[in-house]
Amino acid sequence: MELKGIHHVSAITANAANNYQFYTEVLGMRLVKKTINQDDPSVYHLFYADEIGNPGTDLTFFEIPSAGTTYQGNNSITGTSLRVPNDDALAYWEKHLTENGVDHDGVAEQDGRKIINFRDPENQRLTLISDETNSGVEGGKVWEYSSVPADKGIIGLGPVKLTVQNPVSTTNVLTEILTFQETGSYPSPVNGQDDIRVFSTGEGGTGAEVHLEIRDELPKERPGRGSVHHVAFRVENEDELAKWKDRIVAERIPNSGLVDRFYFKSLYFREPNGILFELATDGPGFATDEDEGHLGESLALPPFFEDQREEIEANLNPLDTTRPR
Repeated sequence: MELKGIHHVSAITANAANNYQFYTEVLGMRLVKKTINQDDPSVYHLFYADEIGNPGTDLTFFEIPSAGTTYQGNNSITGTSLRVPNDDALAYWEKHLTENGVDHDGVAEQDGRKIINFRDPENQRLTLISDETNSGVEGGKVWEYSSVPADKGIIGLGPVKLTVQNPVSTTNVLTEILTFQETGSYPSPVNGQDDIRVFSTGEGGTGAEVHLEIRDELPKERPGRGSVHHVAFRVENEDELAKWKDRIVAERIPNSGLVDRFYFKSLYFREPNGILFELATDGPGFATDEDEGHLGESLALPPFFEDQREEIEANLNPLDTTRPR
């Protein structure tokens, strides 16, 4: 068994409408699913991705209107990367972000790749990362109706950064259980004592990395709007996911058991520093209950929630997600 890379990252927003505007109009991602948080059907769960929501391209948000300020710190997911095709695309993005009033740090270099660190309106910590030198997991394809040019747009998720005080237990889970290999490191921009360590799985490359940052001076993060809830890693299919469940159980790690999310099957557990990991299957995908040409335009409910549709819709704030063609 070997994980294939990053499947999706799920974060928190306090305002679904503003979140939708930023990620579709400014970042040019496609809303491929407007659904509910299956653990709390009173709030939205929004999925932004490439043209059809290919695995490895999904950045998702739970809407929690009462979410307060995030107090950044340790034992958390502190960075989400979004892949763009090449270095030239970053020149476009630097200008585009500035024109749209987005807080960013300009083009820089990280571990031999060009990047732009930036923040969304809720201070979500994001990085645009160039696929110029990528030779691993392939990216997706920009939606033809994106607000961003197809040759410049976001094509998937890149490395996810974890920040911990004690790296030993997290490293053991990544390498001894989840099949990641430590493949390199690069200097920390804020901590001169410890490099940021790079772990890779599957085919490797931009879409299959976890970066581990050590910050022993920070308190534990208090999550809120703009924080990341969990990261999911790709599993080929449900049969393999069942084998992963057996492995996690054999390691005596508390876990959710197999969970049917309808669009994929999942298994959740926390590594010893408390960061929530998910293993998720590549399929069946987001076109299971919607036509590919109209993904995300209406409220999609898995079959096991359909008998609650009237009540669910009554509790949600209306969110118009139809897009002009």
